[in-house]
Amino acid sequence: MQIKAFTRRLALGILCVAIPAGAAMAQGWEARPEVIKGRSSDVIRGVVFNDANGDGRHQTSEAGIAGVLVSNGLEVVRTDARGVYEIAVRSDMDLFVIQPSGWQVPVDARNVPQFSYVHKPDGSPKPFRFGGLPATGAAPERVNFPLRKTAATDAFTCAMVGDSQTYSNHEASQYRDSAVADMVGMGLKPDTDCMVYLGDVVGDDLGLLDRVFELGATVGVPQWAVSGNHDVDFDAPSDEHSLDTWRRIWGPAYYAFEMGNVTFIALDNVVSPCNAQDAQKAGREACLRDTRQGYNGRITDTQMQWLANLLKETPKHRLIVFAHHIPLVSYIGAAGGKGAQTDNATALYALVEGREALDLSGHTHTLENHDAGQHFKGWQEAAGVGPLPFRHIVAGAASGRWWQGDFNLDGDAHAITSSGEPKGVLMIDFDGADYKERFVGSRLGTRGQWVDFNTPAFRTWYQALDSWRTEDKKTRDPVPPVSINDLDDTRLFTPEALKNGVWITVNFWHGSASAQVVGTINGGAPFSLTRTQQGAGEARLEGAEYVDPFAIKRQATVGRYAIQSRSGIERNQGWEAGRGTALSGVPQPLAGWADRSMHIWRAPLPTDLSEGVHVLKITSTDRNGQAWTDTVVFEVRAEDLPARHRREMWK
Repeated sequence: MQIKAFTRRLALGILCVAIPAGAAMAQGWEARPEVIKGRSSDVIRGVVFNDANGDGRHQTSEAGIAGVLVSNGLEVVRTDARGVYEIAVRSDMDLFVIQPSGWQVPVDARNVPQFSYVHKPDGSPKPFRFGGLPATGAAPERVNFPLRKTAATDAFTCAMVGDSQTYSNHEASQYRDSAVADMVGMGLKPDTDCMVYLGDVVGDDLGLLDRVFELGATVGVPQWAVSGNHDVDFDAPSDEHSLDTWRRIWGPAYYAFEMGNVTFIALDNVVSPCNAQDAQKAGREACLRDTRQGYNGRITDTQMQWLANLLKETPKHRLIVFAHHIPLVSYIGAAGGKGAQTDNATALYALVEGREALDLSGHTHTLENHDAGQHFKGWQEAAGVGPLPFRHIVAGAASGRWWQGDFNLDGDAHAITSSGEPKGVLMIDFDGADYKERFVGSRLGTRGQWVDFNTPAFRTWYQALDSWRTEDKKTRDPVPPVSINDLDDTRLFTPEALKNGVWITVNFWHGSASAQVVGTINGGAPFSLTRTQQGAGEARLEGAEYVDPFAIKRQATVGRYAIQSRSGIERNQGWEAGRGTALSGVPQPLAGWADRSMHIWRAPLPTDLSEGVHVLKITSTDRNGQAWTDTVVFEVRAEDLPARHRREMWK
């Protein structure tokens, strides 16, 4: 290494600066790392410096910053007393600085952090549909990383955006009108707060990435991101090249950054296309074949080595927050199978054993808040995972169920997910190594739960509809056996219905096993509701008794399937999903609906309720003491009342 000689060359212009933060800056600033071409070698050298004038270029008057971590995607080194680093060149690498607490890296016009340099001498191995990576040529002589001081605080908020997954410009517009509009109104601070996309930023069309980030930039905070299985180059011949376009448009495939007392570690756990190494796991046999769009959840060996090196440089008192796309394990994927969990999750656990940690993911379009110690049947078989060592949160989806369903009042699809919560964004308030999570349903204000009733009539209706959904589409009656019009008042009960079982059902969106849900009827004695899934090793519970009636009723009949016009535009008849899949015909249930959920609480209504009108009050309190209250009015009548207009009165 030539670090001493390089240090002497820079000595006249580099001063020692300690890492503690100083005065806050008003806004992020636009700049990028300074890349200095020159005589190439097997190492890259540079300086991490305080960019006093904000131009991204290192002047001799601008002090170097000591103790900052720099990585080549495998090794992790720390700058010396003068802010200087030296690191080996790898044949295909992202060179990046790890933003230290109290400092910020610059951003571009999209508020995307600029903290890396991509080195891929020959570029992508062939022309890719969305451009891939151009050849970068020989490694530069130096890469200098600019930083600026920011507010010195351990308290900050991050918006965790799961699966915005826009397949089209129309869906990007819906993202603008829902999650982005909500986040803009939250008052996030550019010098202390952040956004983190948890993968599937777009839906296969990488040409939409820039627009999505431009929309997100209006929130006003740095937009960090990890990639998902729909953010890859599908025409890449192997996983080594599958994120070439992503790396050109956004940045590194994996990296880390610090804020307050938190070290965020962004991982790429999507192997696409999957390969023989993935096929070693049961259920991954297809990875031995050319699956083209096949993928698997696994953290590559190189990343695991990098992570081990990073953790050696990370003090034990810091909270470790993992951010990646495919969950390590998930309730919705508890039955196992390719893509539902991360094969080497237990190896990750071993690396952070004894540390405070939090795991964040997306992918399943469900909201799952797993306490430490929880586990479900199928985890051990699929990923070797038993009781969880720390909290895992699958963050829901900004797109909900892929922008499907009818439009709500704001003109975007309601898109209720398969676990019954709305589309939205997970917000996390950090304070030191502590944090509080909350889920903000898109355009739903402070609401945090649905409250409804599971009645005998609902269960009969649901079973008829669910049975029809499982029939062969080619041979079944094209018209469903029942619709929402066939389900009468579900908040009016007869004594017979009460005798046969009416359950109060609460879908507490981000509630974990340690949450409490309490109800009162007519102001009487409080009673507790029971979580249907305890996470004590049991299998997923499915069927009419365990679904969320509130969500199901809103998913039961989608009118967009049947909307027709005389416009002459064929693709506007019915609607499209995914890559332009045509969905048309009669109004019918959503293609997939809320038939399983780990955040349902329920309790039976008393069978001796008197006739008349009653008031149910539900208060749900999460593990952090944050509470949400809803009030529902219902009736008990001696017999069912006719639901339709009494035509006979007007003959």
